[in-house]
Amino acid sequence: MTQEKDLTRRDIMKAVGAASVIAAAQKLEGAPAIQTVKAANSQVQYGMIGTGSRGSYLLKHLKSIDNGRCVAVCDVNQDHLDKGAETIGTNPSKYKDYRELLSHQNMDAVFVVVPLFLHFGVTKDCLLAGKHTFCEKSLVFKPEEVRELRALSNSRPKQILQVGLQRRYSQYYQLLKQMVDKGILGQVTHVHAQWHRNPGWVMKPDKDPQQQRMNNWRLFREYSGGLAAELASHQIDVADWMIGSGPEYVIGVGGLDVRKDGRDIYDNIQLIYKYPKGQKVSYSAISTNAHLPYFNAARAEMGECIMGTEGSVEITVGDDKAMPTAMWFKEPPQPKVTPAGAVKENWKAGATMVAGGVAKPLPIVAQRDEFTGKESFMEREMKFARRWLYTKGVMVPEEPRNPVDTELESFFNNCRDGGRPLADLEVGLADSTAVILSNLAMDQERRVFFNEIDKMGRGATPGRKG
Repeated sequence: MTQEKDLTRRDIMKAVGAASVIAAAQKLEGAPAIQTVKAANSQVQYGMIGTGSRGSYLLKHLKSIDNGRCVAVCDVNQDHLDKGAETIGTNPSKYKDYRELLSHQNMDAVFVVVPLFLHFGVTKDCLLAGKHTFCEKSLVFKPEEVRELRALSNSRPKQILQVGLQRRYSQYYQLLKQMVDKGILGQVTHVHAQWHRNPGWVMKPDKDPQQQRMNNWRLFREYSGGLAAELASHQIDVADWMIGSGPEYVIGVGGLDVRKDGRDIYDNIQLIYKYPKGQKVSYSAISTNAHLPYFNAARAEMGECIMGTEGSVEITVGDDKAMPTAMWFKEPPQPKVTPAGAVKENWKAGATMVAGGVAKPLPIVAQRDEFTGKESFMEREMKFARRWLYTKGVMVPEEPRNPVDTELESFFNNCRDGGRPLADLEVGLADSTAVILSNLAMDQERRVFFNEIDKMGRGATPGRKG
């Protein structure tokens, strides 16, 4: 192949240089080194409220986090309770009532992993009991809870309150934020985000209708914020983070078009957020197709594309089997303009025509692929080989550690050092506000401004249109 079509060894070094220099020059926030085993008295003693699917998932990850130790678990379902205790393997005390768990002696912190409609009440009680608290997203469910939780948490500044938005703890997402702040992407103007599944949530049957509703709480409005809360919340937080502000307003369309099984949440949603400086974020969640048009379709379901005047980055947090990754696309050269203002490019009907091929993706390298100068000959050649394969799309660079592990370890570190979590109270409340107003925009089929949250919950909340 010619040099134009096949990157050389020198080209690879240039392509990854800008991104890897940023990563090497700055210590990534919230990404503590893997800890050595600590004595029990230096570990954060914690309890887990809610040991269903998500709670047990966190307990599985917490097994490898040695700066915390589980001393108590709680769930109203005996099977879930037993599974949680077995998963963590520390012989924790078991409780059916979380208020009894909060009275457990020598317990420093609590994880709140219950259905969304219970988040505020349980988190409130945890804070009042003097516990550091990690609450899964969304942090709150109702508008009035935004104000009350802010006031309560701010009145207890020595207690850590962290929300479960793990992208904030990813090396790749932190590196992307640094690229945005340094202007490497130019001016960020648009963000595309999606979380597509097929089939998505499936109704679990039960002979008892009320128990069926509780077993499938995500599918009912009285318990859940639907796709906006369970999926979009992660990615709208990413958009706010990259843009550096919250939205001005949101419009959206939701539909219950395919899953005719008794649920009353939407099975597909499309949202557009407009930000104060004109930036736009478009979001889609569907339950009929899992295709992801990023990374040459090598990944599925969820991802974001941050688009600026000088380049774009495709990024995804992945899952336990496929770690976070990102690819950088530089914009083609801009048309050259003479001093008189005439464009020196082909033109037609008043539009400039720029000759050039599709931009090649540039890998944003993980730490293991950075050159330190201390590599052996074989290590250096392996790094060159991986980088070359990244540019061809044969391999995708991946983060070396799951951000879920990093966020959990960071929570325990903050419980000890008093540091401010990357996903703190205000991040969580902004995220919850976006969920509440996005659902309102779809229900009422109108433009909903984010400053409306200040008046909501103080009286009658606007009802659903139709």
